[in-house]
Amino acid sequence: MRHKAFLILGGLALIAAAAPASARERIAVFGDWGAFRDSAPVCYAIAEPAEPSTGNYQPFVTVSFWPKRGIARQVHVRLSRIARANARVTLSVGDSTFVLAARGPDAWGNDRLADAYIVAAMRSGSSMSIQSIGPLGEFTDVYRLRGAASAIDAAALDCRGR
Repeated sequence: MRHKAFLILGGLALIAAAAPASARERIAVFGDWGAFRDSAPVCYAIAEPAEPSTGNYQPFVTVSFWPKRGIARQVHVRLSRIARANARVTLSVGDSTFVLAARGPDAWGNDRLADAYIVAAMRSGSSMSIQSIGPLGEFTDVYRLRGAASAIDAAALDCRGR
């Protein structure tokens, strides 16, 4: 199980306000997804849920590329609530379901292979949901996948060779 020390700040609406313009640049927006570049360099596709959060956190999903670390298509989810201890966090796209590794309000694919399968499912799906059980019961964050494939491709292309 891997956990990264990075936390992307907020969804599409918060990105521009969260960092100086020189540190975070918009690559493009496709449907419900955006592609951005950070100064690390890290490039990522990001989306907010279809419905506003009623939880304690601003949820989002990213697919990141870290060329200097040799990381491609890393899936990271900010949950709307913290999952209860030992509660499963599952990501579902169509008939495919993936169990994520979670810590606090964040969850990741368990390894690079899991990330590859999740991204492949995202490319062919129309919506994605992340479910778990928090202190107040079950919760689900739902994302539209319109534009996800294009945003992921734009992020990957922008980070190539950096």
